[in-house]
Amino acid sequence: MRGIKYALVAALAFGLFSSAPKSKSQVSVGIGIGASPVCPYGYYGYAPYRCAPYGYYGPEWFNSGVFIGAGPWHHDAFYGHVDRHFDPRYGYRGAYPSHDQHWDNRDFHEFHGSHWSDPHGHYHTETQHSHYVRH
Repeated sequence: MRGIKYALVAALAFGLFSSAPKSKSQVSVGIGIGASPVCPYGYYGYAPYRCAPYGYYGPEWFNSGVFIGAGPWHHDAFYGHVDRHFDPRYGYRGAYPSHDQHWDNRDFHEFHGSHWSDPHGHYHTETQHSHYVRH
């Protein structure tokens, strides 16, 4: 008798769970990085993407005064000159522009690039850069 009782309970539980409508659940995982920072002279190509001061990026990083881009918003294999003296990872402790400042039409005649940089903030010497240049 006990065996029949357990069999009936098991059959009833099976019937309840198998007759329930299938749930159409959807799981998605994504990382939204949002819009690139708005900075007058560009932003560093590494987190936290702080605004870079005038003089960090060379002229090839700009098009008509607009910063081309770096970091996760720029997926191209672009390299350009940077002056690493303006990088806080290498001792820069000077002023930084605010997000509400605007490009002031400076030219780059005083720019002195010390390294090449890719869009992700990785530095390369002139010799290392020639290895990455596409011919």
